[in-house]
Amino acid sequence: MKLRKERWLQKIESVKLAKQKQKAEAKRKATPVVGDMQPLMEALPELSDLTTGGRGRKPPKSHVKAKAEPTDFCLMKQAQKRRLLEKEVAQFHEVITDPRFRANPLMAISEHLSKRLRQEEESNPL
Repeated sequence: MKLRKERWLQKIESVKLAKQKQKAEAKRKATPVVGDMQPLMEALPELSDLTTGGRGRKPPKSHVKAKAEPTDFCLMKQAQKRRLLEKEVAQFHEVITDPRFRANPLMAISEHLSKRLRQEEESNPL
């Protein structure tokens, strides 16, 4: 009976673990920018393996990326907000002065949206 109980508990544990893995994978797939990075992390070697195999060389500093700017307006600094608003105003003025927009604004907007959707579908195939 103890053996049966242990097997039963193991089976419950394995089901819980499988559900957790599925939930984590669904969460990773739902992430719009990054997607599922788990297979990539599993495929790449560990950092400690690379440092011991690299004969102690330091990576060049030219490959260091700049810190990404936040996309949320509330998290931006004042200078970043100002740059973004200036860029938006300039783009707005370009659209307003465009002859196609002046001729038929709804048609110009619908064309722009359809092009944008096609670009996103091509760059992000399922």
